[in-house]
Amino acid sequence: MKSYALSFLSLCLAAVSLAETSKNLAIDPKPREGGWVKRHESFNETSKKGEAELVFLGDSITQGWEGNGKEVWAKTWAPLKAANFGIGADRTEHVIWRLQNGNFDGLKPKLVVLMIGTNNTGHQGRPAAEHGGAVYTSSAEQTAEGVKTILDILGKKLPETKVLLLGIFPRGATKEDKMRQQNVVTNNLISGFADGKRVFYMDIGNTFLQPDGTLPKEIMPDLLHLNAQGYQMWADAIEGKVKELVK
Repeated sequence: MKSYALSFLSLCLAAVSLAETSKNLAIDPKPREGGWVKRHESFNETSKKGEAELVFLGDSITQGWEGNGKEVWAKTWAPLKAANFGIGADRTEHVIWRLQNGNFDGLKPKLVVLMIGTNNTGHQGRPAAEHGGAVYTSSAEQTAEGVKTILDILGKKLPETKVLLLGIFPRGATKEDKMRQQNVVTNNLISGFADGKRVFYMDIGNTFLQPDGTLPKEIMPDLLHLNAQGYQMWADAIEGKVKELVK
């Protein structure tokens, strides 16, 4: 009887462990700490003013419009009453939490430009403090579900706002890079979320690549983040579509 009880307990613990392992962390809303909180709150204040007509939403690549991309932003996006809602190192679950906790409350932009997911890919195998220190996993399918959740929340909060969903930018030196390959799979999945009415999809990744698939450091010095030239290329690639969608 004792042996049976122990076996039953072992099965229960195994089931719990399996459930935790299979849980999609990409859709489990979580905040972060430190300066992240202050930046999140600044977006809430921007939202309350209700003035921005174009919002870029994402991670450090989006936040970089305030750094390497600031000159391009000033001449290309600022005249369109744009706001930057990018936070470095954010993953889908962080953006989901932000949307559930004040971002866009009071704000009804004409267009949101969304790119998110590369940190879901890149953080894998590392502990995630916001998830209780669990070793982070996020497959292409799980990341895509995170992106879909963000789109669904935006649809409910901002039913009249259009979304330009961008494919995750390439990363890594070559097309053999495993993280880049996962992002390609993710992009193939999220491209299906576009309906041509509210959600529009663009994959401009090839803009940054050489014909052989090499990602030049002259554009992304660390093979992930854009320099000033890269931000100009990004703006040039989407400016026409953005202006079409904000009309």
